[in-house]
Amino acid sequence: MKREIIRIDDDKCNGCGNCVPNCHEGALQIIDGKAVLVSDLMCDGLGACMGHCPEDALHIEVREAELYDERRVMAAMVSKGRNVVVAHLKHLKDHSEEDFMKEGISYLWEHRDTLSFHPAGVIEEVHQLAPAAAQFSMEAAAPPHGHGHGHSCPGSRTRSFSARPAREDVMQPSSSELSHWPVQLHLINPAAGYFQGADLVMAADCSAYAVGDFHDRFLRNKKLIIACPKLDHGRDIYIGKVRQLIADAKVNTITVVRMEVPCCGGLLQIVKLASESAGRKVPIKEVVVSVRGEVTGEEWV
Repeated sequence: MKREIIRIDDDKCNGCGNCVPNCHEGALQIIDGKAVLVSDLMCDGLGACMGHCPEDALHIEVREAELYDERRVMAAMVSKGRNVVVAHLKHLKDHSEEDFMKEGISYLWEHRDTLSFHPAGVIEEVHQLAPAAAQFSMEAAAPPHGHGHGHSCPGSRTRSFSARPAREDVMQPSSSELSHWPVQLHLINPAAGYFQGADLVMAADCSAYAVGDFHDRFLRNKKLIIACPKLDHGRDIYIGKVRQLIADAKVNTITVVRMEVPCCGGLLQIVKLASESAGRKVPIKEVVVSVRGEVTGEEWV
């Protein structure tokens, strides 16, 4: 399986930091005056950071992607110095990747005699512990038994939860609010008459499956397009079509309905980039939905 990932040209990078806030996954940081990809695990290869680099130092490369291996990643990180290792482990901690973090720390302990820094100091900084508490035991640092590196981003982490009990007062099926076809962004024609002056919903593919009343809540009197910013190809085509909807069809508003997982933030980025180049302002609302179907955030951006 091939995977797209950001590559940073250290010779061109001037450490301006413009790319950092535009990485939805938080995988980029400025360390020792240079942009650093602190976690391959979180880079989805969308390239949202690339357009904000004034030195053209960011590029996407395509390479064969193996199952994520924290120990191999840590082996590469230690050569970049202590600050990069600390940033990487903090990144894993912030994204609740505790098993990977333990594997990384275990690697540091196993190779402590060859490192230019001591693992205890790194653990102290990552966990903000007192020096005495940072003496991490080998047992705690050992990788969990049977861990298989089965996911590559927060959005693909396996989770299970029970369906909510059905309510008798909502058992009657609701009517579909969909008023046109097709809806997939690759297939729609921005010049179609029904888009003219419409209130538009641009929804992540997964959102309608998460929100039980998606049609009633989001689609009434609106036109729909759907896309997946992580799995779909042709991002520039997407930006171009949304630009046409804004500039030529003169859509009235755009509501971006996206999932809470980090990779889904690319959907809003597509709309923003299209709006910036359309030469016409359009109100944009972002609605963030949890995997349980709850709206966790809703604001005009």
